[in-house]
Amino acid sequence: MEKLALISDIHGNMPAYEAVMHDIQERNVTQIICLGDLVGKGPHSKQVVDRVRETCDVVIKGNWDDFIGNKVTDPILLWQQERLGKERTTYLKELPFSYEFWMSGKFVRLFHASPRSVYERIQPWDSMESRMSMFESSEACGDPREADVAGYADVHNAFLQILKGRMLFNTGSVGNPLDMTQASYVLLEGHYHSKQPGTFNLQHVRVPYDIELAVQHAKDEQMLDADAYILELRTGQYRGRKKP
Repeated sequence: MEKLALISDIHGNMPAYEAVMHDIQERNVTQIICLGDLVGKGPHSKQVVDRVRETCDVVIKGNWDDFIGNKVTDPILLWQQERLGKERTTYLKELPFSYEFWMSGKFVRLFHASPRSVYERIQPWDSMESRMSMFESSEACGDPREADVAGYADVHNAFLQILKGRMLFNTGSVGNPLDMTQASYVLLEGHYHSKQPGTFNLQHVRVPYDIELAVQHAKDEQMLDADAYILELRTGQYRGRKKP
């Protein structure tokens, strides 16, 4: 069997990313897949983009990755954009929308926010209709079939739900978790690229990291919205910051 590590929403937090990568390296992972939002919020978006390009086998696009290369006037976004540079923002904008594959007889679809848009936000407490729609396909996806397993990120809340025989899960966030103050990622284990039924395992992993080092990085870089970012890192609670 193969083991896939699914990471997402790193948001320029290098201490969190490095802690997660160290944990992944100890688990004999076959492939690392990133579900987007490499950038924004934290001070080291540039470094994260470069490291993800080196270490991840598959990278799909998040809302921040799509948004950050646009023409903006907000000084907070300009601060991020200027540090990334044109080549990186172009790379982010051109990332694929989704990643689809078979694993142990289950059709798995991974995307950032929903199978329709990187900007559609679905929470684990939303209506059954909204959550069931996460198994659907759309013109943005590759295969028209409904997913047996749908995995996403975006909301920074890690969870797993079984809905009418299908599996919906969220990876949580590496760099800006909003459920508890530890980095989050997912391990998928099974027979990769196999349509034959077999063992399928999904595990959420929480990784402690040096939050105060990440706080100091934000202060050292003189981030314009550092106070709100620091509160989120320390409390795991959303503080009403700009979130496209």
